Amino acid sequence: MGRYSFDATTPITAESWGAAYANAQTALSATQAVLGGDPAAFALCRPPGHHAGRDYCGGYCYLNVAAIAAQRARDAGVERVAILDIDYHHGNGTQDIFYERGDIFYASLHADPATDYPFYWGHADEVGAGQGRGTTRNWPLPHGTKLEPFRAAQVQALEAIAAFGPGLLVVSFGADTWDGDPISNFALKTGDYAVLAADIAACDWPTVIVMEGGYAIDALGHNVASFLSGF
Repeated sequence: MGRYSFDATTPITAESWGAAYANAQTALSATQAVLGGDPAAFALCRPPGHHAGRDYCGGYCYLNVAAIAAQRARDAGVERVAILDIDYHHGNGTQDIFYERGDIFYASLHADPATDYPFYWGHADEVGAGQGRGTTRNWPLPHGTKLEPFRAAQVQALEAIAAFGPGLLVVSFGADTWDGDPISNFALKTGDYAVLAADIAACDWPTVIVMEGGYAIDALGHNVASFLSGF
């Protein structure tokens, strides 16, 4: 099984498939709620998903819940779907899955891959290929990024998504951008998440939110609650 992992930090145990499968069903349930008319729904997913590709796992990710949600919306007849990834790390798996597709737009704000995991994906010049050229956008940010520059980059991402004209938005939300996360180096505060979420909600797209990273366990619930309050 390790043949299909691109790193050595994603263990595979007897319980891994059951957890990953249930996780994907959580994302599908949230997607179905939004397709059914709810303006937004939150999938409390663990493990995260955005590092997983079609045929590989890695970065604690086994099945790509954001990609699964986006494809479910497409299968249900939503012609154009956008994914906004605001986890600290670049969602290399999500980008890889949709890199040559023009019907799903992927926008990511993340730590600069020159300094941070996953290192080999997420540079600003990665914009898609073939029919997908122009439907991938990346905003790598430096260590120490606080609300103002993060929010400015997110506004640019939302403007790019608006130009694409999605019928549904999937948000890969990672709270590992929080100041104090043990494996990350941004400096967002708990209250900042409500501000960022309000900017997204103001776009008024049907929105599926899937949980990605966040490793300061004692603060995670507060950060998620702050983000959801913006909706």
